[in-house]
Amino acid sequence: MALNPRLRVFLLATLLLSALAVLVWTLSARRTPTVVTPIDAPPVVETVASPNPTPRTVAPSPVAAMPAPNQPPPGASNSNRLLIPVAGVSASELRDTYAEARSEGRTHNALDIIAARGTPVVACADGRIVKLFNSEKGGITIYQLSADERMVYYYAHLEGYAEGLREQAYARRGDVLGYVGDTGNATPGNYHLHFEVSLISDPKRHWDGTPVNPYPLLNGHAPAP
Repeated sequence: MALNPRLRVFLLATLLLSALAVLVWTLSARRTPTVVTPIDAPPVVETVASPNPTPRTVAPSPVAAMPAPNQPPPGASNSNRLLIPVAGVSASELRDTYAEARSEGRTHNALDIIAARGTPVVACADGRIVKLFNSEKGGITIYQLSADERMVYYYAHLEGYAEGLREQAYARRGDVLGYVGDTGNATPGNYHLHFEVSLISDPKRHWDGTPVNPYPLLNGHAPAP
C-alpha cells in the first residue's frame, strides 16, 4: 500500500527528531558534572606527612648546680701556698712575731700584720667558715677550716665582718672576710690583723689544734704542712 506523501514526510521528520533527542541525551550523560565552590568557602589544603619525620629534642631548663652542704664547690683550690690575708700587704712588709712573749706568760703563736683601719681582710685559702665569734681577747674573730680539713685559719681583732659573711659559707682564696681593726685586747689604735694557723685532728674541734708559724707560709719560704 503506498503511503501518502505528507504522511511519509511526517514519519521521516519524527524519526529524525527522535534520533536527535537520543543523541543529545547520550552526550549529556557522558559529561562530568561541574562542582561549583562558593566564593566564601575556604580552600582545602592537602597535607602530606613526611615518611621520616625528624624528632624534636627539647632541652631541659638549666638548673644551677649547688654544692652539698659543708662541701667545697666545684673548682675549689687545695693549694698549699697561703695568700697574705690583708689586702695590699707584701711579703717584705711582714714581721715574724710568732715567738714573741705576750701577757700572762703566753707566747704569741701568731702573726700580727699591721695595716690601716678598715683594710680588707681576705681569705688566705679556700675553706669553710666554721665560726664567727666575738671574744674578750680576740675581739671580732673568724675561724676558717682549710679545704682538706686539716688546718684552721684564725683572723682576730677585726673591725667587722664583710657583708653577708655567715657560718658554713665557703670562702675562696682572696674573698673579703672582714676589715682590720683593734677589737678585743689589742691596744686602742693599734690596728692590725692577728693571724693564726693550727693543725687539727678533728674538724669538729676547730679551736683545739697545734699552732704553726704563719710567717714562712706567707712569705713563700715554706708550703703549708
